Amino acid sequence: MISLSNITLQRGLEKLLVDSSVVIIGGRHLALIGRNGCGKSSLFSLLQGHISAEAGDVSIPANSRVSHMAQEVAQVDRSALEYVVDGHKVLRRLESQIEAAESADDYESLGSLYEKLDIAGGYSAEHQAAELLYGLGFSNDDISRPVSSFSGGWRIRLNLAQALMMPSDIMLLDEPTNHLDMDTTVWLEQRLKRYQGTLIIISHDRDFIDNVANEIIHVEEKRLNLYKGNYSAFERQRAERLALQQASYTKQQREIKHIQSFISRFKAKASKAKQAQSRVKQLANMEVIARARIDSPFHFKFLDNKKVSNPLLALRGVELGYEDHHVLGDITFSLKPGDRLGLLGVNGAGKSTFIKCLTGDLEPWGGDLTRGEHCHIGYFAQHQLEALDVEASPLLHLQRKNPKATEHEIRSFLGGFDFHGNKAIEPIAPFSGGEKARLALALIVWDKPNVLLLDEPTNHLDLDMRSALTMALQDFSGALVVVSHDRHLLRHSVDEYILAHEGRLTDFDGTLEDYHRWSSQIESEGTRATKNKQFNEKARSIVERGEKEARLSKKQERQQLAAQRKNNKNSHYRLGRVEQKMELAYRQLKMIEAELADSAIYNEDRKDELTELIHRQAAAKEEVDYLEETWLVLTEEASI
Repeated sequence: MISLSNITLQRGLEKLLVDSSVVIIGGRHLALIGRNGCGKSSLFSLLQGHISAEAGDVSIPANSRVSHMAQEVAQVDRSALEYVVDGHKVLRRLESQIEAAESADDYESLGSLYEKLDIAGGYSAEHQAAELLYGLGFSNDDISRPVSSFSGGWRIRLNLAQALMMPSDIMLLDEPTNHLDMDTTVWLEQRLKRYQGTLIIISHDRDFIDNVANEIIHVEEKRLNLYKGNYSAFERQRAERLALQQASYTKQQREIKHIQSFISRFKAKASKAKQAQSRVKQLANMEVIARARIDSPFHFKFLDNKKVSNPLLALRGVELGYEDHHVLGDITFSLKPGDRLGLLGVNGAGKSTFIKCLTGDLEPWGGDLTRGEHCHIGYFAQHQLEALDVEASPLLHLQRKNPKATEHEIRSFLGGFDFHGNKAIEPIAPFSGGEKARLALALIVWDKPNVLLLDEPTNHLDLDMRSALTMALQDFSGALVVVSHDRHLLRHSVDEYILAHEGRLTDFDGTLEDYHRWSSQIESEGTRATKNKQFNEKARSIVERGEKEARLSKKQERQQLAAQRKNNKNSHYRLGRVEQKMELAYRQLKMIEAELADSAIYNEDRKDELTELIHRQAAAKEEVDYLEETWLVLTEEASI
């Protein structure tokens, strides 16, 4: 159980929490939500012991293992796989101790250390790390690349993998889905659902929260408010609480007005002076109920552009790519006023490439692209934030677009994006990512586009701003094409989906849930096909060498292995690796034999397929025999 009692937390001169308390039961999954800047990340730092509270007590069970997701990654040359395994700090410490014991010929300690390594999962750590990397979208080639070769978003994924790799009782994840595509987000949801410890996530993805969290901590008015249930349940409970609070406030205001009226009328009359004085005391002792604050700080809408073409954009036989890398081909597509399209597909499928083509940032390799005379594009992508002038204020950014607009008009407009007072005239250099994203959206809205092309528009936006954007998009009368991992935004703002897959764009006739099922099936088939392809190549190699030569080679390898093992001090480790390979080989052989048990494989038209299966079966049996003999040798050595 984690207990925060009467906590006051401060950042600089600003108080984030005041006299606030909450109790978190062990094993619960919680989402920590609230507006940007309310203190969520500071609370994480408090739980990790990086900062102290100005007042109050923090109680965390002794010896709790706390895993957290770092927000920055150092420039290191370690491979991605090694970097993720580094997250298992107990394992790395044991490996260091084993290395020291081996150097000192401390055989007494080695036995105990190898046993601890086995208990810690040291023999399967690389396999576990590889699974995490694959689940987070890394390819087989990626896992051996140095960390320094990845972009910032992919490095954040590595940090997430490290946090998942570490055995923990408490896991703290700050915006884990920010740099993930939709498929990877769904994979992460499934993994976190199985987590047995206490999970606390900071997230602005309401679908992700709904699917992972069973409690909500809402930071509001410098207080921590605990709600049972997921985000949808929180919305209902909070609405009910605010409605009750507003009703109580209204009732109290009527009572206060009545008391004040009595005091004003009778305080000068001697006969009523005592009663009037009593009313004064009643007012002084009354606990004032605050007005319920239910309004979002954001209120804006996309203004109609009266001039419009039909179609706005038309593509015929378009081919897209970069240098010598082909991405999408044979694209025939038209975008008409009122079209509301969501782009689906895994990372690298070409979604952003297609958007860049529509904006004119990427010239087609071939085919025709025609823009209507009155096609006015509003484009949002993450690089739009980098294009902002950090020395200029929000007001100046808009003045540059329309010098004729008055300061009053601009300030009124910026207020809808929560840029009030000095915030509207300050340089944006110190602004947070969320504030810059809001300004980038404001610039698009200011331009009155009739085509909106949005590439991950919700990154860095909090829940209130995401909700405001969703509502504004619902009222947008132009054409919309959006790429987003925010399923709530897609579900409530688009009417149709287009799928980017295997170099093509096709209509996807289904819901997001249908897409998730399709994606899971494709991924499963792809994984199986890759493994079969690798196994087939190995099988052909063995068959081509010839059975006699293969047996001789294996015998020589076994003899060499036995000779090496006599002087090797880490036979336990190698034994564990061989056991992993045996398990995989058994599974492969079982899969092949299951295929051979299917009577349809013996049809005349599948003769080649049958021959291939028989070759694979022979290779698989030989691999199993070899691994079993190797296991026996290592078992004898490990027992010496």
